[in-house]
Amino acid sequence: MTSTATDRTTPKSRTSKLLPPAGAPRNLALAQLANSVGDGAFIVTSALFFIRVVSLSTAQVGLGLTIAWLVGFLTGVPLGHLADRLGPRGIAILLALSTAVSVASFLFIRSFPLFLIAAIAYATSQTGLTAARQALLAGLVDPAERTRIRAFLQSTVNAGLAVGAALGGLALHFDTTAAYLTVFAIDAASFLIAAVLIHRVPAVKAVTAHVKGEPRLAVLRDRPYAVLTLLNAVMLMFMPLLSLVAPLWIVERTDAPDWMVASLLVINTIGVTLFQVRVARSVTDLRTATRSVRFAGVAMLAACAVFAISALGMSPATAAVVLAVAAALLTFGEMKLASGAWEISFGLAPEDKQGQYQGFFGTGPAIARMLGPALLTTLVLGWGPIGWMVVGALFLGTSCATGLAVRWAARTRPAGKAFQPSLAEEYAA
Repeated sequence: MTSTATDRTTPKSRTSKLLPPAGAPRNLALAQLANSVGDGAFIVTSALFFIRVVSLSTAQVGLGLTIAWLVGFLTGVPLGHLADRLGPRGIAILLALSTAVSVASFLFIRSFPLFLIAAIAYATSQTGLTAARQALLAGLVDPAERTRIRAFLQSTVNAGLAVGAALGGLALHFDTTAAYLTVFAIDAASFLIAAVLIHRVPAVKAVTAHVKGEPRLAVLRDRPYAVLTLLNAVMLMFMPLLSLVAPLWIVERTDAPDWMVASLLVINTIGVTLFQVRVARSVTDLRTATRSVRFAGVAMLAACAVFAISALGMSPATAAVVLAVAAALLTFGEMKLASGAWEISFGLAPEDKQGQYQGFFGTGPAIARMLGPALLTTLVLGWGPIGWMVVGALFLGTSCATGLAVRWAARTRPAGKAFQPSLAEEYAA
């Protein structure tokens, strides 16, 4: 395993504070930056692109993307297992290239069946790429450094999403076929660039040995890890809360100006870009990871409470300030959750099965995106401030349950594997 420990006494420039150490971690971060630019453009423009350029109906787009991400959800673990057995770098490169091809195909297809095939290829490639990249990170970075490096990657992801969203915004402004095609071509190119950058990192040795009697997809029988994945998915419902529910709440239930909808995303993007690495510094083992997740639950409960009071008949300016505070609290909760979840997902996964375990843990966002919108809109928009408090209580309760699940999972690991003494001290306190 290659160590990425760096001399922390060396003076750092502004750039080095935003990027991980030179070498494999930095190339991985730049690869993440490249394809997150593509992701940002895709998120902003995809719906209108498929309707106005591909000439699909709204129902066809919704059905196609739902089916595609469901298939992606089901293929995450097998593709992660493939990364373990054949080597994560090669699989990550292959999946980055297949993502580029699937995006490029959108430039030419003009029928629903072909759109569905391309969308399935895109979602499957993206899900598998995430798992392979995580396995590659685990193989290249010492365990004590993984959460810190992962925080750098998340920071660059948010920066890339912001750039991609800006490119998508330009396409929406011009609202022409040429503009949309240009943005999707850039999206495809970004994954080609990511493949080149991934190729520059050292290869991680494939795990070819198989223990007799052990299931090939062992993660599917790891009940504590499955529970942790489910709990993480519940916590990840903050994503549709920020991108869908809060904007609707602002427009329908508060007197805040409509531009606050965009401001929430700006606060979130800038906050994660600038502070994710700093927040992650306190997470070094499972004990500090569970503490970080609990802090996330408290912060998300506080954010929900502040969102709830924003509808209590205050002036537009006051409502805007209150909503900004709520967004900041939710962003802080997101960063604490991410820091703890990364450490938990890596620390409880067998070193020879990081691909399939990361693929399984990585299904959390898909679950949150599939179930979150309907549940959260019903609670918040249907129940009002009480609904916000119910959602906040759900976050807090789930964060506390995560600690219990981590303790359970640690007991099922080999002695010394999961920092069990420190974890025991945490719960004895």
